[in-house]
Amino acid sequence: MANTKPIGVAFEDQNIIGADNISSASILGYTAAAQGTVTQATSKSTGVTLNKSAGQITLNNASLAATTTVTFTLTNSLLSTNDIVILSIASGGTAGAYNAYVSGLASGSVVLALRNVTAGALAEAVVLNFAILHCS
Repeated sequence: MANTKPIGVAFEDQNIIGADNISSASILGYTAAAQGTVTQATSKSTGVTLNKSAGQITLNNASLAATTTVTFTLTNSLLSTNDIVILSIASGGTAGAYNAYVSGLASGSVVLALRNVTAGALAEAVVLNFAILHCS
């Protein structure tokens, strides 16, 4: 008999284990219960805390000088050093004006970076999407 179960998904009598982290209808991702939002309080370098597997971070609208990178820490108790963090710019900023990337990972936190790639200062509340690929 052929194995009809997908690779990498654990089954327990046809019930998916950890179902709050998998959605169906041909989409692989996180359910609403596994997502959250957080907003920076004071500046673009202010750390934030969000203990969810995915979510949105609204950055402070403080000015970021031309060709400058700012980093901040996302504290997240779900993170391990085996995980992969996916980061993208969702909205709130001038299209093509920023690069966002992960610059460090530790157990319980990740350092995220935002770079203004334009020739002028920008003061925008950029919104970042993140998702954690949990690896054991």
